[in-house]
Amino acid sequence: MHQATNTTGGHVLSADASESSTSSTLSTSSPSSTRSRIVPRLIQLYAGLALYGASSALLVRAGLGLEPWNVLHQGLAQLTGLSMGLTLTIVGASALLLWIPLRQRPGLGTVSNVLVIGFAMDTALAVFPAAHSLVVRVPLLLAGIVLNGVATGLYIAAAFGAGPRDGLMTGLHRRTGRSIRLIRTAVEIAVVATGFALGGTVGVGTVLYALSIGPLAQLFLRVFAVVPASGRSTVVATGQPERAILPG
Repeated sequence: MHQATNTTGGHVLSADASESSTSSTLSTSSPSSTRSRIVPRLIQLYAGLALYGASSALLVRAGLGLEPWNVLHQGLAQLTGLSMGLTLTIVGASALLLWIPLRQRPGLGTVSNVLVIGFAMDTALAVFPAAHSLVVRVPLLLAGIVLNGVATGLYIAAAFGAGPRDGLMTGLHRRTGRSIRLIRTAVEIAVVATGFALGGTVGVGTVLYALSIGPLAQLFLRVFAVVPASGRSTVVATGQPERAILPG
């Protein structure tokens, strides 16, 4: 579901904070200091995932264009009659199964991503009413994008592992030797095209999201970077654009 991508596949940071996705720098803090940080990190993880689902629901209600993967999720939901959140969960679980031949190792954040975001999205969609006026839809779009950036920073900085879609991209990168930029571009073009053909919403919001989510996520990743007792941040967002991806 994430992803700080533009429609041409440019990326700003990585969802796999525990490996090479964000060019993360892990601290060498002691086991006791690490244990003392586990509860705040868990809170950060689940707050970020829940907010991610809610912010995506705002984009749905705005109706001005969705993130690439949610274009597909919306299209599949309309085709199958399932809720959008459940569709997101099924697609995420399917992507996770593809990790097996790619020899990717899921983390707590990976499994939680599959289970939490879709539930949070469906819950938020049940609460947020449909919007019809541009006076309401435009603020919903802007709020959804900004909150998605906040959620991305929270989730990645917790450093519990990549989302299922981003792990798929890094796995393909390692197996094929192709750049993540190239792989992500090809996959997301296919995702958007398929979702659009199925009735998913592509619009100005899709473009605005693509242009702004990377800088927003980079900003909030720095804001929410976990600082252990040693005072060193466990995540430093300094990755190169061609190597970076966001959670999905």
